[in-house]
Amino acid sequence: MKSWDDLKDETPVAVRQAIRAGDYDGDTAGLAGGFIQGNLAVLPAEYATDFLRFCQRNPKPCPLVGVSDTGNPVVQTLGHDVDIRTDVPKYKIFRNGEFQEIVTDVTDIWQEDFVSFVLGCSFSFEEALMNDGMEIRHIKEGTTVPMYRTNIEAEPAGPFSGQYVVSMRSLPVKDAIRAIEITSRFPEAHGTPLHMGDPAEIGIQNVSKPDFGDPTTIKDGEIPVFWACGVTPQVAITNAKPSICITHAPGHMLITDIPSANVGRGAISEF
Repeated sequence: MKSWDDLKDETPVAVRQAIRAGDYDGDTAGLAGGFIQGNLAVLPAEYATDFLRFCQRNPKPCPLVGVSDTGNPVVQTLGHDVDIRTDVPKYKIFRNGEFQEIVTDVTDIWQEDFVSFVLGCSFSFEEALMNDGMEIRHIKEGTTVPMYRTNIEAEPAGPFSGQYVVSMRSLPVKDAIRAIEITSRFPEAHGTPLHMGDPAEIGIQNVSKPDFGDPTTIKDGEIPVFWACGVTPQVAITNAKPSICITHAPGHMLITDIPSANVGRGAISEF
C-alpha cells in the first residue's frame, strides 16, 4: 500500500490509478493540489430528477460539478478515464436508507440505471488557504476534517430532505476574515463559510465530538469556522430511503482533472 506522503506530489491521474489498483484507500485531503475534488452520490435513475432539484435548491452544500449519463460509470467531463466504480478510495453503501458497509470498489454492484452526481468539495479551496499562509489543522495532523450535523434545514425536493452538515477549520480571527474573501472565489466548492464562532448557534453542542471525521485541535486565539459540507446529501439520502445508494466515505473524495481555477466552468452532462 502507498502512503499519503507517497502520493502528495502526484498528478490526479496517478492518484486515481493508485486508488483503482488498490494501492491507496486513505484520506484525499491535500492530494493532487490545484485540482477539484468531489463528493459522490450514485442513485437509480428514478431518483435522479428529484436529487438534481435538491442540489439546485441547496447549492452551498450540494454544488454540482458533474452528472453522468445513465448507466455510464465513466464521467468524461471530469477528466481522463474517470471511473466512478473504482476511483474513490472508500465508498459507503446504503440500502433503503440504511448504511450497510464501506467498500473500496463498487464494480460488482453497479447497475445499468445508475446516475452519478459529483459535488464540489471544500478540499478544493484548502490549497488556496494554505498558499495564503493558513494552517489547515486536519491536514497537518493527518486526520479527516471534522464534520457536524446542524439545525439548518435544507430545502426539500421530492423525498430528499434534512439538515445541513458542515465541516470545520479553526483559524485566528484575522485568517477567518481572510478565508471569507478567498473561499468566495470557489462557489462550486461550497464558497464562503456558513458560520463562524459559537457552534451552538447552528445546533452543534460539542465541537470536540464531530458526527463525521475526527476532532482537531483548536488553539488559543482561534475560532471555529464552518463551511457547508458535501455529506449533507448523505443525510437527505437516508431520509429518502432509495433502494440503493453509493456515496464516498467522508474524507475520501473523487479527484478530478479539473483545475481549481476552473471551478464554476465545468460542463455537466445530461442523464
